[in-house]
Amino acid sequence: MTNKETSSSPETIPQDTILVIDDVPDNMLVLPRLLRRKNFKILVATNGPYGLQVAENALPDLILLDVLMPGMNGFEVCQRLKSQPSTQDIPVIFMTALSDIADKVRGFQVGAADYVTKPLQYEEVLSRVSVHLNLRKLQRQQQQQNQRLQEQTIQLTEQTLELQARTKELEKRNQELDSFAHTVAHDLRNPIAGIVSLTELLEGDCVAHLKVSKRLNMIKQSGRKMFSIIEALLMLAGVSRQAKVQLQAVNMEEIVALVIQQRLSLAIKEQQAQIILPKHWPEAIGYAPWIEEIWINYLSNALKYGGQPPRLELGGEEIIISSNPPLSLDHTENFSNSPGEAPQGQRGLRFWIRDNGKGLTPEAQAKLFTPFTRLHAKTDGHGLGLSIVRQIAERLGGQAGVESEVGKGSLFYFTLPVK
Repeated sequence: MTNKETSSSPETIPQDTILVIDDVPDNMLVLPRLLRRKNFKILVATNGPYGLQVAENALPDLILLDVLMPGMNGFEVCQRLKSQPSTQDIPVIFMTALSDIADKVRGFQVGAADYVTKPLQYEEVLSRVSVHLNLRKLQRQQQQQNQRLQEQTIQLTEQTLELQARTKELEKRNQELDSFAHTVAHDLRNPIAGIVSLTELLEGDCVAHLKVSKRLNMIKQSGRKMFSIIEALLMLAGVSRQAKVQLQAVNMEEIVALVIQQRLSLAIKEQQAQIILPKHWPEAIGYAPWIEEIWINYLSNALKYGGQPPRLELGGEEIIISSNPPLSLDHTENFSNSPGEAPQGQRGLRFWIRDNGKGLTPEAQAKLFTPFTRLHAKTDGHGLGLSIVRQIAERLGGQAGVESEVGKGSLFYFTLPVK
């Protein structure tokens, strides 16, 4: 054979193997010859027991089986083939001269895929052989796909179990870290409070010594800042750790008055802030200590950045809480660029504080309510306040957010369920 002949020869295509089991000599001469011309690999057996042996050893792709054979007939051979795991999926086509419907039904009952009648019509035989070989290939492909899917399912299950185990381990470590942070913050709280108190006493004794007094004041302010950070950390940890709180009716007027008159009175006086309160507060349900913390953070921020001097207006109203941001039912002024129409949703309450500051860009608004985020580089804060507000609001079944536009001030709000 020349190189040219070698290069032009077609690629070898795997042959389908067909086992012919028949005791008729003429059939064993003509039928295999016809099938070989169609590029099938042919195996032959002249009786049932030998045919079973060949089938188990060679595992052909299809079997053409004569029904009427001496000794072990085709029905018995087929039944034996279908009882063995190694051969049960091989399609069997009966070759039979029987015309009785009962015999054909029996053939299907023992597991035959099809039948052809004798005398054989070879075009019919080729057609049925091709159909069942294609079906067999599709079946094998499906089995392979199922096997791959089972392997992938097993792998995914193992990965899921591993992920669950890692998640539990991380949860355990987070709990340990949270407990450690809470303990450290709690243990630092009292010593720092003592430092601040002693510094105030020393400051009073050293009024005549200007430099000493000034430095003591710096120590005092630093101590207060540290104390504020620890208080915020303890509050943040408390909101996260406390599994459940008892929601009750809250008197918003009393909570706001407590914050203004006791906790922020000095800051309000220093900033010469004007605070406008509503004549009536809507009744809501919540957890008073947490709601007090929301107002402290909102008011503190408003005193720092709400304008010079700050003009702060507080209020509350009934809203639709399914929108973002929530929309007022009485169509009061809304700072969002395109508030749209209020959708049909759950009714709730929105409490808010509006300032006369410079307002916030959309980019700045996106950074708010994130832990340890400060919009102003010179800010004295620690960036935890608004994060605490959001966590509290969500734990109480509501939301927290801001509506602002540059040059038009800001409105910070939180929502609560209706009483």
